[in-house]
Amino acid sequence: MWPLWVRLGWNDILQRYRRSMLGPFWLTASMAVMVIVLGILYAELFATPVHEFLPYVCVGLLTWTLISSFLIEGGVMFTGAESYIKQVRLPYSVYVFRSTWSKLVIFAHNIVIYVGVLVYFQIWPGAVALLALPGLFIILINGGAITLLIGMISARFRDVPQLINSVVQIVFFITPIMWKPELLHSRAYIADFNPFFHLIEVVRLPLLGGIPSVRTYTALVMITAVNLTVVGLFFSRFRARISYWV
Repeated sequence: MWPLWVRLGWNDILQRYRRSMLGPFWLTASMAVMVIVLGILYAELFATPVHEFLPYVCVGLLTWTLISSFLIEGGVMFTGAESYIKQVRLPYSVYVFRSTWSKLVIFAHNIVIYVGVLVYFQIWPGAVALLALPGLFIILINGGAITLLIGMISARFRDVPQLINSVVQIVFFITPIMWKPELLHSRAYIADFNPFFHLIEVVRLPLLGGIPSVRTYTALVMITAVNLTVVGLFFSRFRARISYWV
């Protein structure tokens, strides 16, 4: 049913930015300002050349925005589609794909910032940048799965979205997005226990001309396997109750 969820996802974006001159590019504009300001500021704080640090911050923020959107907006995936769920019998996967597709479209808009940074600093990552595509696919798989889980829990307990918003803010600061793991010195291993670090690194490194380590790919395989297993079991157990919860 891909024509349906593609259209629904696209309609979500149109509704959000109706009668807006820039549409979803307002997000791109605000993101560009954030990347420039924070990139320059933190480069000074960490005594790092801007041409090295700003691209790092740029890709990190773009990838984190995609990941965090799955967590933050997952709480309203089913409650926001209440009218559809109660009137039309559709596979619940339609709502997952709808949400994932709209986030991918917004990410594609924001990637313009990355291209601008490459042009300004005259950086060329080379063919290794193509490794970011499977990394992005891994993020979408895990994002779609966790969105399904959060959507079900939030339909039952309406306080969950507010809790997740608070947790996301904390995770942002403890994840190497605005800083590099090397700054932890002998405790750099702490980053290896942060799943969000690996999800970001699998996209960030290729776009900066590097190759993710075997450790990162191994961690992502384990994260994806656990994520899909837990969500699959939870969904099979409670899928029949979703229509009553919303």
